[in-house]
Amino acid sequence: MICSMRTRSIRRSVRSGSIKLKQTYEHLMENGDIGAMNRVSATRARPHDLDIKLLQAKRQQAEMRRTQREDDLRENHPFFDTPLFAVPRESTFRRICQRAVYARYDARLKDPLTGKERKVQYKRLHNFLGLVTYLDWVMICVTTLSCLSMMFETPKYRIMDSPALQVTEYCFVFGMSVELALKILADGLFFTPKAYMKDVASILEMFIYVVSLSFLCWMPQSVPPASGAQLLMILRCVRPLRIFILVPHMRKVVDELCRGFKEILLVSTLLIVLMFVFASYGVQMFGGRLARCNDPTILRREDCVGVFMRRVFVTKMRLHPGENESYPSMLVPRVWANPRRFNFDNIGDAMLALFEVLSFKGWLDVRDVLIKQLGPVYAIYIHIYIFLGCMIGLTLFVGVVIANYSENKGTALLTVDQRRWCDLKKRLKIAQPLHLPPRPDGRKFRAFIYDITQALSFKRLIAITVIINSSLLCVSWRETNPATDYLATVSAGLTCIFLVEVIMKNIAFTPRGYWQSRRNRYDLLVSVLGVVWIMIYFSMQNDLAYTVGYMVVILRFFTITGKHATLKMLMLTVGVSVCKSFFIIFGMFLLVFFYALAGTILFGTVKYGEGIGRRANFESPATGVAMLFRIVTGEDWNKIMHDCMVSPPYCTPADNYWETDCGNFKASLIYFCSFYVIITYIVLNLLVAIIMENFSLFYSNEEDALLSYADIRNFQNTWNIVDIHQRGVIPVKRVKFILRLLKGRLEVDPQKDRLLFKHMCYELERLHNGEDVTFHDVLNMLSYRSVDIRKALQLEELLAREEFEYIIEEEVAKQTIRTWLEGCLKKIRASNKQQSSLIDGLRATNEVLPLPDHHVIEDKSKESSLDRDSETEHKDFEVTRHRSKKSVNLPRSDSVGSGSGRKYLAPTLSDPAARPDKDSQRSKKRNNRTQGSTKNNSLPHVTENAEPLKWQKDTTTLPKVSSMTTEVHDWWHEQLTYSNHSSEDEL
Repeated sequence: MICSMRTRSIRRSVRSGSIKLKQTYEHLMENGDIGAMNRVSATRARPHDLDIKLLQAKRQQAEMRRTQREDDLRENHPFFDTPLFAVPRESTFRRICQRAVYARYDARLKDPLTGKERKVQYKRLHNFLGLVTYLDWVMICVTTLSCLSMMFETPKYRIMDSPALQVTEYCFVFGMSVELALKILADGLFFTPKAYMKDVASILEMFIYVVSLSFLCWMPQSVPPASGAQLLMILRCVRPLRIFILVPHMRKVVDELCRGFKEILLVSTLLIVLMFVFASYGVQMFGGRLARCNDPTILRREDCVGVFMRRVFVTKMRLHPGENESYPSMLVPRVWANPRRFNFDNIGDAMLALFEVLSFKGWLDVRDVLIKQLGPVYAIYIHIYIFLGCMIGLTLFVGVVIANYSENKGTALLTVDQRRWCDLKKRLKIAQPLHLPPRPDGRKFRAFIYDITQALSFKRLIAITVIINSSLLCVSWRETNPATDYLATVSAGLTCIFLVEVIMKNIAFTPRGYWQSRRNRYDLLVSVLGVVWIMIYFSMQNDLAYTVGYMVVILRFFTITGKHATLKMLMLTVGVSVCKSFFIIFGMFLLVFFYALAGTILFGTVKYGEGIGRRANFESPATGVAMLFRIVTGEDWNKIMHDCMVSPPYCTPADNYWETDCGNFKASLIYFCSFYVIITYIVLNLLVAIIMENFSLFYSNEEDALLSYADIRNFQNTWNIVDIHQRGVIPVKRVKFILRLLKGRLEVDPQKDRLLFKHMCYELERLHNGEDVTFHDVLNMLSYRSVDIRKALQLEELLAREEFEYIIEEEVAKQTIRTWLEGCLKKIRASNKQQSSLIDGLRATNEVLPLPDHHVIEDKSKESSLDRDSETEHKDFEVTRHRSKKSVNLPRSDSVGSGSGRKYLAPTLSDPAARPDKDSQRSKKRNNRTQGSTKNNSLPHVTENAEPLKWQKDTTTLPKVSSMTTEVHDWWHEQLTYSNHSSEDEL
């Protein structure tokens, strides 16, 4: 019967379902025969089902082949999986190293006795601790401390002259040496299944280690500019990027970027070709024609010689104007030169100028110079380049980066239903219980206050009050301003209104119910701060009181976001975007930190210019980070780049990089261009992609969503009714109440969908082994049951879900069969009791029976034959019951009800082959009983202690009476034994 239910098992869902290919799936799991799938009838299979099972079978076969190859290599090759060809494969030392490398915190925290997962607080913290191994956590801490020590390195405070900075350097090199030794001894360096040098990340780690070890051994005291020692110090700045390798999520971000490098390179090539075309045209048109003399009166290059008097308008020198002069003047040599930051004299300078224009920086200077030197018609050149390169080419680059991110993440390759399912999962993850206590119907006053606080007009009144309170900040609050007192007094009155709101909600919800909501906690905090400010204001009335006052008003303004659905949705969008882009933002910070360390070594002593000054420089890593964040916004990055390109005779060279104020042309070009492309064009566009994805999540059409916000709100209200303690968890037994109260798309009718109702309840019972379930547990289960999983889920998730639902259906079917069998056994026991009561009645009549005549003796012979048949039947029953007890001891796959109920799974009466004979025997028995009862109501019977009677007329019947007595006696003992066994099994 179980097999027939497996072949006919149907996955039922609220919206739609699908027939599962159990036989095909089991055949593939057991035999791995892909060709057998072609033999499955078309009536039981569909094309997409065959593809899913085919892919699963191929994956299993690939894993089996790989495992078989590894086993063959281990048997036939003695050096296979032998680290460094010296450490034995199964040595104790290697096992110790492997334990040290792979030991990590167990975030599941299972009970050692029961094996169940413990429920702990701060589960996210436990998952965070189990993110990486203990060894990686140690190296993350060591690397972070080393990077913090590198922040204190400046051209004036160098590591070569500071023992304190050298200590952290030694600690990092020593820690990384131990780490690499453990990993290599545990898994090998090359040519092993888990070799250390197997990808780019391990190569980068080895590079960082070699550079750090070389620098620590060398520790140069003299570092000339543009030398090998300076290059080694710059390569040492790559150390912060090791965090990318140690943290799995950041490593995933880098992998996604690198996977799309091909498309980004193609678009970059297109832009480079466009720049080359326009640069070639610019060289031919403007090469050598943009230079001019710094003396405005000289127009030809031949005349630009000597000196001239130039007026100085802004200077810190002590200059005084001469006679009849408004501004001081000074002698300046005449120089014939190009514009300061661009020219078209060669293809390199032309492409650099166009690259700066591509970032919308400096193109107005180029346009003005072209108009002044050559004429207005030449300005068309730069305008066409702006349109093609910036508005089309750069937008294409941004689109490719965003699309590449979507494809690498997998969202671009999903179907419409799969995208809707992904959006639904994100919505459900954000959804939280309402934490709104139920209406106190038994308390009239509290119920009255409750209705007031939940009224829409009351909420709007509070929102308008918040807006009025925030509008008071339009005027500055100063002690010298006479209007400040009136504004502060009005703000104090509005704060009293907010305090009344808090008191009313505490009365309506009770303090415990009010504290459950985070929004209420924030309102209470701001109200308490407002009361403190009122006390400070009326006692002091100075600038400090006003400062505290407008800070409270600013904090109060954020409470309005929870009072409107659209504002709340915007805040959720911002919060979700920040959370999802955390690792991208952190990765961008690491890149900025790496560039700041390198910039301090390259341009830490560059002289001030147009872009570099007192507040914008690379004198230390901290100021370098501030400078680079300014470049991220695109603020005059080209001016800073040209200031770092300064070279003699405009600067003073020296023997060491910390003694000169010159820059480096090539290093500045590579440094700033690479930073601007990576950060501005790639990383920032990834943030744009994440924000766009979240906006599409919150502002998608409700009709296209699998579950609308109204459905989720309906579930929140239903959960709020059942979760009376507002803890976010409920017992499994209360899930039935939630399922009965739900309406809309999540509605389940227990009468019409009884089997689905059982499946849903058992799924939640199985989830935490019958313990309490959370808000998201029930909501996720309903979401799976409300969609067609074959259309909405991806392959891996679909296979796991189908297997899980198949197990649930199997267990529910076993429970149903077990319940049915127990009912059958109860009926059997009841019928046995009726038979025993009938025999007792016959025994009672036998005690007063007179000597029978010939007809009575014939009836007795019939009764004896009937009793023999009954004895044979119960002997068969005992044999079958004994077999069923033996068969129950076999191991089974079910996990529910594995105790006493399993012993009754195979009774004799449930055997289909034995039913016809037993039915015929029972019919004969009933007929004989009816005939006997009609012939003679005083049928003789023998009691257990009665002696055999000596019949006067026919002594041949005496042995029959004696045998009948013995048979009844044996049958009675068998019934007693059966009853005792049954009671023991039930216990």
